[in-house]
Amino acid sequence: MTTPSKVLVIGTGGREHALARALAHDPGVAEVHAAPGNPGTAAVATLHDVDPLDGPAVAALATSLGVDLVVVGPEAPLVAGVADAVRGAGIAVFGPSGRAARLEGSKAFAKEVMADAGVPTARALVCGTAEEATAALDELGAPYVVKDDGLAAGKGVVVTEDRPEALAHALACCADGGRVVIEEYLDGPEVSVFAITDGTTVYPLEPAQDFKRIFDGDEGPNTGGMGAYTPLPWAPTGLVDEVLATVLQPTVDELARRGTPFSGLLYAGLALTSRGVRVVEFNARFGDPETQPLLARLESPLGALLMASAASVPGVQVIPPLVFSDGAAVCVVLASRGYPASSSSGDVITGTDAAEALPGVQVIHAGTALSGDDLVTAGGRVLAVVGTGPDVAAARAAAYTGVAEISFDGAQHRTDIAAGQ
Repeated sequence: MTTPSKVLVIGTGGREHALARALAHDPGVAEVHAAPGNPGTAAVATLHDVDPLDGPAVAALATSLGVDLVVVGPEAPLVAGVADAVRGAGIAVFGPSGRAARLEGSKAFAKEVMADAGVPTARALVCGTAEEATAALDELGAPYVVKDDGLAAGKGVVVTEDRPEALAHALACCADGGRVVIEEYLDGPEVSVFAITDGTTVYPLEPAQDFKRIFDGDEGPNTGGMGAYTPLPWAPTGLVDEVLATVLQPTVDELARRGTPFSGLLYAGLALTSRGVRVVEFNARFGDPETQPLLARLESPLGALLMASAASVPGVQVIPPLVFSDGAAVCVVLASRGYPASSSSGDVITGTDAAEALPGVQVIHAGTALSGDDLVTAGGRVLAVVGTGPDVAAARAAAYTGVAEISFDGAQHRTDIAAGQ
């Protein structure tokens, strides 16, 4: 089992802070670098100024630092082929190629892969014109599920009973030659299952659940995610084994068959419907905010896990077993005023040190910046407070105790993350 001595994490958000933090706590990892990072990441990694979408620049930085592994956090650099540029420089990289990352970059492509692999998912119609979108809405009916075919930072999906709203979103997606995917509505709770894969073998992590809508009770517009928790006490026995057999492994096998092997993190967003498990979406990277509570429970050395995926040689390199704590973790996101329609920047944040001093509490930075000596808001989702404990109720209590210590003008958060669990 190989552990990278030096690691470079690419990205600016909460997912990347959580990854850098976990790598910094890996005793086998000597140096953690991040680019561009954020003020939270700066506490656990050396920051560097680079455009995450510039593959040659990322590869040049990795070469100059002499890192053993590059971890590409966000979806946009993966879809842009940044991992390809790093591999081309002879450096191991955790993250799929640009071609394989189309699994997230194009929902229409993902539907094609699932159809060929026999993966259960919602019936969908891909539209490129107003006429096609109108006909699709009529055919599939309400509730309407309308998805931008491309990347939209977690906010390209509208689920509504309001047909004019659904049509307006569809037309916006089709503007300038774009496409829209209109799907049948899937009932039942949603679950996220991540898996680390070397392109052949798939190693699922424990399931988590995130909360997409901005307001309590799952009201209001979709966001990038307002909180998450793990484990799921109510999840059916054998869920992970079923998802591995019917969703994850067939998808990895199909991509390999197509000549576009997928190595890195495969994220399956699932609906546990009355007809069984159905795929809502695929992502090609760690999800945010589910990564924060999952990594808070992961006891396996993260560096070796990521390196095993990135540098796998069939029959030689094997991903070690994944070990999670017996407890629970709950993440609550604090967002800025106006999110998700807009965001407020420059508002002074206080209380993060007090929150982190509490037992069982971590504060993960997402949209933060420094203004002189002040920590200020710099994005829609600003911070994620993670609580850990022996069970979900205790972890939830710890998370909200931490949230209570933090304040900034216009701060908003949900009060019902993992409630009743």
